[in-house]
Amino acid sequence: MDTKHISSEIDMVYLWVNGNDPVWQAKRNAAVGKPVERLAMNCEGRYADNDELKYSLRSVEMYAPWIRRIFIVTDNQVPEWLDTSNPKIQIVDHSEIMPAECLPCFNSCIIEHFLCRIPGLSERFIYANDDMYINRPVTPETFFAPDGLPIMRLNRRPFRKLVLKFREKVLGRKRSNYNRTIQIAAELVEKRYGKYFGAKMHHNIDSYLRSDLAHAEEVFKEEIERTYGNHVRGTDDVQRSLFTYVALAEKRAHPRYVTQRESLRVHIQNEKHYGKLAKYNPILFCMNDSEFATDKDRVRARQFMESRFPNPSQFEK
Repeated sequence: MDTKHISSEIDMVYLWVNGNDPVWQAKRNAAVGKPVERLAMNCEGRYADNDELKYSLRSVEMYAPWIRRIFIVTDNQVPEWLDTSNPKIQIVDHSEIMPAECLPCFNSCIIEHFLCRIPGLSERFIYANDDMYINRPVTPETFFAPDGLPIMRLNRRPFRKLVLKFREKVLGRKRSNYNRTIQIAAELVEKRYGKYFGAKMHHNIDSYLRSDLAHAEEVFKEEIERTYGNHVRGTDDVQRSLFTYVALAEKRAHPRYVTQRESLRVHIQNEKHYGKLAKYNPILFCMNDSEFATDKDRVRARQFMESRFPNPSQFEK
């Protein structure tokens, strides 16, 4: 297959929210009837804006200039620093791709089910949260194999089903909401295809076929539609691991098990993780905010990103 042709048709999709915006905060609080919680599934750190997107776009310009277009999915917001006149940038409001029953939506698990509805999105695309970065030069072949199918990056989790049951039944440890929603996706695929995938996605930039997402949405339409009312993260969400597991079950993707030299998740409250980032110099990394991070941690993260990606990109005013 002509990879030059592939490279001209690869888009990038981001989810972005400015959780610091008082208008957005009022909308969220009105929707859920309470202020932002200090829980992992709906904590302040999940929505806080520390200009992560600005630095992620700088990394894209530095290391993946071959990206065709960049779609930024938002809730009636636009980053004040973003040059929306740039022909490579397209803002996509939730209302353009999501049905009214889902809105307003503060749940990325739900929003991700509608990425395949983005008008003009290419068949091959890569997907990122705004806190994910490219750390070294990449090519289309980093994300798509010569046959055009996506490379699915995974973390090995041997005997995952047994490990989770042991922790829950024997040790009495409750599963996190994140692990619970991944398990829901894995069990749906196991029931349908007779294959259980225990590996977890690497929590970094991923590659997909738009048609595969639409296919998975159709196959599990009933199960997914039941979650449309989860305006914030819920315990029955169907996590986007579903897309990966379906593609793997149907042999429409190539699994790749990664190490920290390829994909690294930095928890911004853990200073030692910055040392890991310097040591392994991965291709991709994520600067993960959470309920454990403080404003001091966010200042340190921002200072790091400014030093790592100091030059403004063409996407800034």
